[in-house]
Amino acid sequence: MRLQFLGIIPNTPDTDSPTIWVDEESGDLLIQSYKATEAEVKACQEVGSIPGHSTDIPSHETVIRLPKVMRQFLPRHDSEFSHDEPRA
Repeated sequence: MRLQFLGIIPNTPDTDSPTIWVDEESGDLLIQSYKATEAEVKACQEVGSIPGHSTDIPSHETVIRLPKVMRQFLPRHDSEFSHDEPRA
């Protein structure tokens, strides 16, 4: 797996630092961020997604809270990835 660093929360301390990477082979995003609280997970389950789809969170998945400031690092299209320059 070859990862490219996309960004870290601005002015982050040495710990507690949400970060985003992209897998250059698959285009998948890997996101380190805050765990959603039980109340937030419950709210997600109450809203749901599509009719008939389970709202249970499988053991191999989780819900994270991505700070608004981190949205700047989310690519809008695959073509936005520059394999030469990390964004910070």
